[in-house]
Amino acid sequence: MTTQAVERQIPPNWPGSLPEWLVFENLTTRQRLVHGVDFTYQSPLQGGRMQRGGLIVDFMFSNPPNLAFSVMGTYYHYGLGSGIQARDLMQRAQLAGGGTTLIFLDEDDIYEDVNGVVSAGLRYQDRSLAARSI
Repeated sequence: MTTQAVERQIPPNWPGSLPEWLVFENLTTRQRLVHGVDFTYQSPLQGGRMQRGGLIVDFMFSNPPNLAFSVMGTYYHYGLGSGIQARDLMQRAQLAGGGTTLIFLDEDDIYEDVNGVVSAGLRYQDRSLAARSI
């Protein structure tokens, strides 16, 4: 984690990770999107984690339409092996089948340039390691 990220703190009531908070903060301040109107955080789809085949999307957008973000933690999404990576790609395919583009936002990229990564994502551009390896 970079010094910049360490200096940032998650609000006490935030239910997610630091990179998720940085994306949320960027969306609501720099991008001027409204939570609950333009996007939702931790959106359950097809029954969420409680249903087989269900999933949770970190950020689901109505503005811009048919777009979702998944924050990719370095340890969990890349460090725990190919099973997790395969599941992430299956979620991308599952959402694509319904007309939604899933953009992966890598934790390291968020710490380095959250505004650049989020801005690119809102233009449907995926800069993640996963996208480069497909």
